[in-house]
Amino acid sequence: MASIPVFVSFMYLMFSLCIVDARVFMILMEDEPVFSVKSNTTNLRVEEATRAYKERLMISHDIFLESILKHNYTKLYSYTHLLNGFAVNVESDEALSALKRATGVRAVHEDVKMQKLTTHTPSFLGIPTGVWPALGGADSSGDGVVIGLIDTGINPLHPSFRTGLPSRFNKTTKFKGKCATGLQFPSTSCNGKIIGAQYFARAAIAAGDFNATRDFVSPFDADGHGSHTASTAAGNHQIPVMANDFNYGYASGMAPGARIAVYKALYTFGGYMSDVVAAVDQAVEDGVDILSLSIGPSSVPPGPSAFLNVLEMELLFATRAGIFVVQAAGNGGPSSSSILSFSPWITTVAASITDRRYNNSIILGNGLSFSGTGLAPPTAGTLSVPIAAAADVSQRNTTSVLEVESCQHPEHFIPSLAHQKLIICTYNFDFENEAASIATVADTIQKVGASGFIITMDPAMGSEQVKGTTMTLKIPAIILNNMQASTALWEYYNSNTKRGANGEATVFTASARIMGGRQAFYTAQAPVVASYSSRGPDVNNALLQTADVLKPNIMAPGSSIWAAWSPNSEGDPYIKGQNFALVSGTSMATPHIAGVAALIKHKHPKWSPAAITSAMMTTADRSDLSGSPILAQSANQLGPATPFDHGSGSVNPARAIDPGLVFNADFDHYVQFLCSVPGVDDDSVRRAVGTGCPPRRQSWCSDLNTPSVTISNLVGSRKVIRTVTNVSGMDEFYRVTVRKPAGVNITVRPRFFVVRGHNSRRLRIVLFATNVTRAYSFGEMVLHGSRRHVVRIPIAVYVSTLLPS
Repeated sequence: MASIPVFVSFMYLMFSLCIVDARVFMILMEDEPVFSVKSNTTNLRVEEATRAYKERLMISHDIFLESILKHNYTKLYSYTHLLNGFAVNVESDEALSALKRATGVRAVHEDVKMQKLTTHTPSFLGIPTGVWPALGGADSSGDGVVIGLIDTGINPLHPSFRTGLPSRFNKTTKFKGKCATGLQFPSTSCNGKIIGAQYFARAAIAAGDFNATRDFVSPFDADGHGSHTASTAAGNHQIPVMANDFNYGYASGMAPGARIAVYKALYTFGGYMSDVVAAVDQAVEDGVDILSLSIGPSSVPPGPSAFLNVLEMELLFATRAGIFVVQAAGNGGPSSSSILSFSPWITTVAASITDRRYNNSIILGNGLSFSGTGLAPPTAGTLSVPIAAAADVSQRNTTSVLEVESCQHPEHFIPSLAHQKLIICTYNFDFENEAASIATVADTIQKVGASGFIITMDPAMGSEQVKGTTMTLKIPAIILNNMQASTALWEYYNSNTKRGANGEATVFTASARIMGGRQAFYTAQAPVVASYSSRGPDVNNALLQTADVLKPNIMAPGSSIWAAWSPNSEGDPYIKGQNFALVSGTSMATPHIAGVAALIKHKHPKWSPAAITSAMMTTADRSDLSGSPILAQSANQLGPATPFDHGSGSVNPARAIDPGLVFNADFDHYVQFLCSVPGVDDDSVRRAVGTGCPPRRQSWCSDLNTPSVTISNLVGSRKVIRTVTNVSGMDEFYRVTVRKPAGVNITVRPRFFVVRGHNSRRLRIVLFATNVTRAYSFGEMVLHGSRRHVVRIPIAVYVSTLLPS
């Protein structure tokens, strides 16, 4: 599949130059392409067989088109090598329908002109220009690194995971995992890109939640979530994102050259920690390099400390084995201390909104226009289309008005009245309790022969967030998700609709044009911390006592992320049947960091997990694309982001592969940390870790050598030691500057120092309380290197008491 973008990019160039106004479709056929046959042919006859089979496919395309369409078409290309299909210009809807119904057709995709040839987050993060060239190109980036994903499985037939060239992904010698087979997951699923796949469901079965028909007794992804995260981390480069016959761009994983090992431990209903722990255990035994968990507990675990729960311990041992562990922060934001990934040996990821936006709009017949949402095509032509309220084109003897207005049941409509009109539907409480959905609205509108639909807000709903606005639609549609626009539309409609004596609509003169919402636009105000992204401060226990640990650690794109999906997904009705999905959450941000970690691991294979985390944190961006400080969404407004919103900032992969200095920590340091946690005694540590606390303990959790300084209870003053290690291989001079948090004075010794290549240097940091803040305040320490390295360390301090004078 690696060569597909070459053909598709050329095709789009030809379209834009020659046939801008044509309706062109790519038709994929059932038979195998040349490459599949070529790989099964002996070397002696390969050239002859390849040539003959290619000619046969091209002739078959011509015969097929002539038999179905007669002369009403123009064939543009035959695809024969990696795809079996063709591009064809058709002149009517009838011809298109005939192609879709024809035997032997596997898929029909509408072609379009594209301005952006990517689904964007690699470019947004600067990876194509700042990282991939240094690692041998996109397809090689991450080569030799195995990313283990604990998730809902994987869809092995998705183009994001097909190898294209069997020799491209050779099974790594260190990885010892197996490929479990089962329903929808044959042995060929592990193809060198996917190098291992297993599933874990014993706890789910015991609880009675597992349904073999729905959830699949195999690594196959019946939900979609696992395929999405896997392709974000390490999906193939330049895969066309087709959804409802529209090309939304091209998708690439962060590390297209990395291998994927799948550990299915979650299902449509969620999962159980015992299954997850078993999956982590197996992954580490198999030899993965990176563990990505877009999952977490539903609340802070009980016990003396959140750091001691079994999953946190399992992940600590994974780190001890040299595995980089990354986990989602949670989706409980913007509430304070909503974080659900606790420990300092885990890299916890916050989610941001990128610079890409999708916006739809509608122009009413009176000239008023309103913005809305909806990934939908525009109404045809330049003329307005008549609009009608659902209740005005439905049977009048229906008992439930809300049922009619929500447009969920085609049998309520009178097709002759609804025909070729835009139908106004209402978003009411049925949508919130999932008795109604936008997907069903679209299905209803198509069945009754209407042109499209407009969804307005029920005044009783207030400011509810509309569900399903990122689903892709085949028909013109728009969601007016604010009351002002909804009210204006209804006022216009009512004033332009004539009614009879009984109130029935008799003449529809209101009209509108939907402009379409499938083309992206871009803004400089990005990244922005997403409102749902869980916030710090981190907590020690279920009592929510705050900890001397910065969480989250880093931020990555998480909102409206295009990536692979599973077509028969039971996980989200809005995306069912699609190969790609546009979804949001810290689940989507996490595999971005897993992929970036694979790039760093490729460049620096001997770095420790702590060094990889440090490299990302100390080089992260604190400013958006316009140069202004990053903002955070909170309670329908934007405000300055803090380290409790985004950790060290937004990941910058190009700088992370060359950070200059790193802050290292190992297993013994983490045990020392646990022994310093308030309320945790030696026995608790021994039960959790298997070893007790050392005779000489650290005084504070803040003594752990992390690339941040967090003090949850500063009484008077505290000394903190940090050790930096030069990973550049060359001597470098550094100068220290400090931006002090409110109420705190900070001294750093030395302020000027040299670190020789591959050597370390200790820094003594003393924090003095000058004012009682009774709240966290934030600052940073910056190390400016003579070789242009800039190392940033965020500081978060809660001043509770001053020293007596």
